[in-house]
Parts: sequence; C-alpha cells; structure tokens
Amino acid sequence: MLVVTIEVHPAGIRALRRTVGALRIGNVSDLASISDYRVFAMQSANPLTGEAAGAAEFMVLGHDRRQQVWPLLRRACEEAMKADWVEF
Repeated sequence: MLVVTIEVHPAGIRALRRTVGALRIGNVSDLASISDYRVFAMQSANPLTGEAAGAAEFMVLGHDRRQQVWPLLRRACEEAMKADWVEF
C-alpha cells in the first residue's frame, strides 16, 4: 500500500504544518504486471474555496506496475478530481 500525505507548512514553518489531504493506494490484483488499485482519499476543509472536509473511494484500473511511482500517483490524483466526494 502506498500512503501519501499532503501537508501545508505556512511560511515554511514545520511547527505550523497541517494536513490538507491524504491518499491510500492499495493493489487489488495480486501484484500483476497490469494492476488495479483501490484508492481512499481524504481532504480537510478549505476555508479559501469553501469546500468541506470529505472522503472518496475510487479505482485506478489497468496500471502498468513496471513504471515509477509518479504515473500511479498522477492517475490517482486524476481519479480523485472526478470522484464523488462525501462531506464530513
């Protein structure tokens, strides 16, 4: 499983950091060369955009595992943008 945590460090100050999003990406294809992944995403509320905190679960299908991690992360982010989010 890949776990990605997205943090904001205001003015670069680690002590002020806060988590604004997270992804958990798990292979559901027994590590096949071309794999499917279940993704769970969470985001915190964003007062600048008015978006509520929420979560979404979705799939990344048919990913070639012989690539670097970045194409999988890109695909997960693309699917997150299209997902049906449930507000907290």
